[in-house]
Amino acid sequence: MQQRLDRLVELASRGLARRTSRRGLLGAFGMILTGSALMPLLPVSRGARAEAAEPAAAPGTAAKPPSKAASDPNSCEYWKYCAIDGFLCSCCGGTSSSCPPGTQPSPITWIGTCHNPVDGRDYIVSYNDCCGKTSCGSCLCNRNEGEKPMYRLSLNNDVNWCMANDNPNYHCSVSVILGVASK
Repeated sequence: MQQRLDRLVELASRGLARRTSRRGLLGAFGMILTGSALMPLLPVSRGARAEAAEPAAAPGTAAKPPSKAASDPNSCEYWKYCAIDGFLCSCCGGTSSSCPPGTQPSPITWIGTCHNPVDGRDYIVSYNDCCGKTSCGSCLCNRNEGEKPMYRLSLNNDVNWCMANDNPNYHCSVSVILGVASK
């Protein structure tokens, strides 16, 4: 039995050697390595994580009313700030979704999915750093709901996203609703 198996493996190896070259094998191996390295760059569905973040009320029970802080754009508990990290622009001369005068939004952002307790829907929220002035220093907010380790940059809020601007000084952060998250 052992000799048969050895002979079968030998024939398969010789057949493979006849049909392929070392360069071809190395090239295929390189493509597999490159493909696996690019896998984290593919688009990702974040809807399931949004459902898990805020459990629904049990049937037959009333949903908990939103707190006053959940509707105040100057509070860290504001519902759109579920993945924000930085100074709130609403405390620094801007609004929750627009940069203060003298600053400009970074063209690159991080994304989160936040639950609005008022209408019970989940929204895709883009977090933009406003750049061009020194740090605001007011209303520091660091919420890490759904944050991933640093190797997933699009889901991490610890990056200075102002690095893409002419003036890389970070001032504050805003949250812009991109749309309703689909289930």
